[in-house]
Amino acid sequence: MPSPHHRQLPLSRRGFLAASAAAGALALTSAPARAASARPRPFGRHGSPGARLTPKTLYVHPSGDGDFTSVQAAVIAGNGSGWTLVIAPGTYRETVAVDVTRTEMTWLGAGDDPRDVVIVHDNAAGTPKPGGGTHGTTGSATTLVQADGFTARGITFANDWLRADHPGVSGTQAVAIKVQGDRSAFHHCRFLGHQDTLYADSMALGVFARQYFAHCYAEGDVDFVFGRATAVYEHCHFRTLTRTDLSSAPYGFVFAPSTAGANPRGHLVTRSRVSSEAPDAHYKLARPWVPSSDPTARPSLTVRDSHLGPGIDALAPYTNMSDNFPWQDQRFAEYRNTGPGAVVIVPANRPQLTAEQAGSATREAYLGDWTPWKECR
Repeated sequence: MPSPHHRQLPLSRRGFLAASAAAGALALTSAPARAASARPRPFGRHGSPGARLTPKTLYVHPSGDGDFTSVQAAVIAGNGSGWTLVIAPGTYRETVAVDVTRTEMTWLGAGDDPRDVVIVHDNAAGTPKPGGGTHGTTGSATTLVQADGFTARGITFANDWLRADHPGVSGTQAVAIKVQGDRSAFHHCRFLGHQDTLYADSMALGVFARQYFAHCYAEGDVDFVFGRATAVYEHCHFRTLTRTDLSSAPYGFVFAPSTAGANPRGHLVTRSRVSSEAPDAHYKLARPWVPSSDPTARPSLTVRDSHLGPGIDALAPYTNMSDNFPWQDQRFAEYRNTGPGAVVIVPANRPQLTAEQAGSATREAYLGDWTPWKECR
């Protein structure tokens, strides 16, 4: 996605990834008081290569105690539909792609916390590719999911490319995960990056892919939750990062939907919260993305029953990405939000749903006959 900011950001989330690696190592190390025979099981309650959950379960372990040491190798081995990957604690520095043929795939993090299992790489849109050219936004994704019926639980998806490390690179979009499949569900997952962290998309303009994110955490600065999917975020935490390279607001934007005009529903945020590392009022809640590939898009975002912290600019929470497509012409709305970032100061700047309209802004209405919340645990 285009960005108005190409200055360098001397911020690092590598400390989190280092902590994640340490937590993963700790989870694989026996306490001194334990007998050698009491060594923790690296795959927790999810069985082991010698006692598989199902014949279609594959085990990934960074030190070789599973079937594979990389997630991508396990994905390739899971040819066809219905495979489950159990991923042991550790940091997996690689790019991973789940193509359209690998439907109904499930990834289970075997740690006690999503911090224990980290899939991370550091490509950006402007990163040169072998053989010439650059990756572009989509090509920067650490993880790409195109298959329908994908589910992930207890995993961190990250892109730790940093502007400050790459002066002169203008393509600063660095996607942690791009999801294009229908019926894609993420439970208790984390999404870490700066610009364009979580790309909730579809395979084509006419395909209205449904995606569900429950009890998840996402952080970033510019448009870090974006795309044209029909996406529901429930009980999620969105955190905006501070920026020392900018002297004035806005630092960035939380949401940037690009909903197709024919799609009646875009992004729904419900029973969630937005917090910030940045000074008060330095972030916009959203701006509409009308991509050059779809000039008829009408971005749609509803935020309801959520807490918006002081980092959100309550006076003017929405802004334009392009003056040709003002946010007022798009489908932005709120309902019963709380917190200092949700105060209605200028009513025209914060469209509010009526109670009747809110009756149609629900996970059931957005996701239809697909009920992934019943599988959340």
